[in-house]
Amino acid sequence: MFDLIKPEVLVNSLLYSVLGIAVFWVWFLVLDKVTLHDDLWKEIVKEKNQPLAIVIAAMCIGIAIIVAAAIH
Repeated sequence: MFDLIKPEVLVNSLLYSVLGIAVFWVWFLVLDKVTLHDDLWKEIVKEKNQPLAIVIAAMCIGIAIIVAAAIH
């Protein structure tokens, strides 16, 4: 059973997962700076700006797909 889980494969998967999350987070911070709103999180959560949340979610999904394809 332990032959199925190789330590180097597990470490590589974890490393690439952390790398993908880091790239995604940096991209979100860049997106936060280039938008017209001062604070995206405040605008989405406190002001309940649903159209902005949908646009940001779509962009996040797109970047996540690109990062996943680049890492894989």
